[in-house]
Amino acid sequence: MKPNTGGNPAPGTKTLWSELLPYEFKQRLAQCPVVYLPLGLCEPHGQVSAFGLDTIKAEWLCHQAAWQAGGIVAPSMGYHIHESGYHAGWLEETVGEENPHMTAVPPAVFLSFFLYQLRAFVNAGFQAVVVITGHSGGNQEDLRQAADRFMANIPVKVWVRSDPELVQGLYTGDHAGKYELSQLMYIRPDLVDMKARGWENVPLSGGRLALGSDADEASPELGKEIMEACVQRLCAEVNHIKAALTPVEQPKIPYSLIEKIRGEVLRCSSSWVTSRPWPGQKQVSPHSQWKPYEYYE
Repeated sequence: MKPNTGGNPAPGTKTLWSELLPYEFKQRLAQCPVVYLPLGLCEPHGQVSAFGLDTIKAEWLCHQAAWQAGGIVAPSMGYHIHESGYHAGWLEETVGEENPHMTAVPPAVFLSFFLYQLRAFVNAGFQAVVVITGHSGGNQEDLRQAADRFMANIPVKVWVRSDPELVQGLYTGDHAGKYELSQLMYIRPDLVDMKARGWENVPLSGGRLALGSDADEASPELGKEIMEACVQRLCAEVNHIKAALTPVEQPKIPYSLIEKIRGEVLRCSSSWVTSRPWPGQKQVSPHSQWKPYEYYE
């Protein structure tokens, strides 16, 4: 995770857990006991963009917030919920029978691991967790469900948002359109090549691969506006969380407690947004490769 533009920290400023030495970790933890978890996945954003757009923008936002507001950025999670529920119909429409080359995992697997990530953060000494997902559309609601069950058992703040939610009312999120491509053009211009649209007409290349209809309107200037607005909202929330923290030594969480919480989360699977189509969403065709995932049990 090395963003190469857009207001990067001064040389020598380290915010990544993976790069900190033990004494540096303890110093940053004492200054601000907040940990950031960037979430995303690899999925197609047209022929023009890197697969990891969702993860890259989440990492960038967490990195910027940790630099400006304090805290430590945990290792990213580059696997996410896709395929199941409403994703199935969307994939049939935008990808069809092509191979999207995704790093998708089932909801139960993803949410179970998420709970164990939260356990690791609390056991490491953090008092608040900020989760930023670059992959959105509804899966963030399931993350919040799991986070709520965690907080009902363990008194640690867990705040979950997708990046479009950070700028709700200012900008409208999309998939591989003006919004998302602008973001990547700003933070990683080397990972966007609009000339690669020529591959859309090459046999066996995958076609449009979910490219948004307004992709040609994307620009690094718009990306700068979006990302700076995201960071401003994110930092404001982190400062609010910090101000509300009361130093408490949290006992280490055993596996058994997480298994109890996991059971509570799994018993609510019928209410997961990613377990079913949207109301009124067109049914997936019987012979589509995505049909088996339309309903997740």
